[in-house]
Order: sequence, then structure tokens, then C-alpha cells
Amino acid sequence: MRGKDYYEILGVKRDASAKEIRQAYRRLARKYHPDVNPGDKSAEARFKEINAAYEVLSDAEKRRKYDLYGEQWQHADQFEAARRQGAFRWRPEGGAREFSFDVGGGLGSIFDELFRGFGGRRARPASQAVEVPVEITLEEAYHGSLRALQLQGAERCPTCGGSGEIAGAVCHTCRGEGTVLRPRRIEAKIPPGVSDGSRIHIGVDGADAYLRVAVRPHPRFERRGDDLHTEVEVPLVDAVLGGEARVPTLKGDVVLTIPRLTQNGRVFRLSGRGMPRLNGSGHGNLYAKVKVVLPEKLSEREEKLFQELKAARAGV
Repeated sequence: MRGKDYYEILGVKRDASAKEIRQAYRRLARKYHPDVNPGDKSAEARFKEINAAYEVLSDAEKRRKYDLYGEQWQHADQFEAARRQGAFRWRPEGGAREFSFDVGGGLGSIFDELFRGFGGRRARPASQAVEVPVEITLEEAYHGSLRALQLQGAERCPTCGGSGEIAGAVCHTCRGEGTVLRPRRIEAKIPPGVSDGSRIHIGVDGADAYLRVAVRPHPRFERRGDDLHTEVEVPLVDAVLGGEARVPTLKGDVVLTIPRLTQNGRVFRLSGRGMPRLNGSGHGNLYAKVKVVLPEKLSEREEKLFQELKAARAGV
């Protein structure tokens, strides 16, 4: 089953501007965010789709690759390198783009021969480590995650034993190639604390590969190194008289004490509430910036009290 089109997910045209894409993302992210729809699995799934679409379409280079290769945009560099070598086969059927990886024999050669099978016999040199792009959410970067990689691996043809011939004739099973494609599934562990652009080494039977991690933007948190930054809304009365505010973190909400006369824009540091450090030495910090929220309407009594306060302040 083919995935949904990223443009359709965001509800924009294929020639939409960067501003239109950004506006569409913000509107949808606010509507489907899990915090706004607690326990709603369909909203959670929709939110993940929206994040995935925005991650690609908001980046000019990723968007170019997506427009060219569709769902397989992450392998665009590999496709283009293989095409330059004359080893890339592009076979559109009914307008759809179909690509496949032929990654060689046993598990140990999966990454060494990632580019075999694009229509030719040419193999990627074993000395070059392969990079496989993966996208994760900020929550997955915080807690760690697993990714199952589904690849097509070439195995020795069971009919001809790898010779490509049977009694002098071309083998009908492998069509003379000596190998047949079989699905290969590899599970890779993404450790807590990875950041955008991190390279995670994977070793399988002596072969080397790297996961190139892309962390999707989060509608609530901004990441700076191992620290997180967010805003916390504080009612005007609590900002003036003091109170409490709930601050979201990636491990659950915490209660922040708001001192009297807290100014709009004040930043509080919540120690150890940021991202886990890859070296295992604790966590970064969470910085919560106060956003004082004014009342949208006042009762008669409230307006009278504010008038009295204004008069009192004028006489100070």
C-alpha cells in the first residue's frame, strides 16, 4: 500500500510557497497535537503524518528530492549516484516511481552491496560505508527507539545454484543473474539523546553502515544542544500575586512556582528536564519562558477592581 502524499496531508498545492507550508503545518499541528487530543489514537497518528510531511516539505532540498522520487526521497542521493554509474533502473508504472535495493548475499553483505540490482551487476565498493536516512520524533530522540529496515537482499539462486545456467540454457528463475531477491529485515537501535544529523553505527557480520538521523521539529519544544526551550502561559493574576503553572516536559508535566510580580518573558531553568546526553552523564535543562496571558473579557466587578488599581497606582 502506498503512503499518503505529503502535499495532501498538509492540504497544500504542489507549488505552495514555504510560508503556505509553514502556516498549514502550524494550523494542523495545533489541531491534532496529542496534548489537545488526549487518548485519541487517530489524532496521534494524524499528528505524526503532519510532522513527517512538514519535515520534508519545509526543507528545500528534501522537498526537491521528494518531488523527484516520492516516498523513496530519502534514497535520492543513492539513486542519483547509481544512475551516474549507469547502474540505476527507473521503471515508472502508471506514473508511479518504483525503486528497489539489491543488497547482496548474507546479512554481512547487506550494506556492502546496497546498490547492486538497480538493473546492472555493478556493486558499491565494500570500503565505502553506507548511510541510511531515518526520521524520528523528538519524543523518540528522548526515550530512544527501534527502527526496522526492510531491504531487498540478493541470494544465490536455488534453481541453478548461482551459475545462471541450467544445462547450457539461461536459468528461468534468476534469468541468468545467478541471484534472486529476498526481503531482508534489520532492526536498528536508536539511543536516547540523538540529535538531528547524528550518525549511528551499525555493524552486521563485520559490515559497516550508519543511520543518518533527522529529528522532526516539535510544535512545543525547541531543542538547543541537550537543552529544551518552551513557553508556559501564566494568567495575569498569578503573575502579579504569585501562583503555580504546569510546565510540559517530555517525561510528563511538572509544577512551577510563579513568584509575585513575575515579568512577561522571564525564563525559568528546570534542571535536568532537557534531553538525555549521549554519553550517559545525565540530562540537559528545560528553559520555560513565561507568557503572561491577559483576560479576554472582564466582569463588572473585575473591571471596577482594575479601575481602583489604576487609580491607586497613579497615586503612588
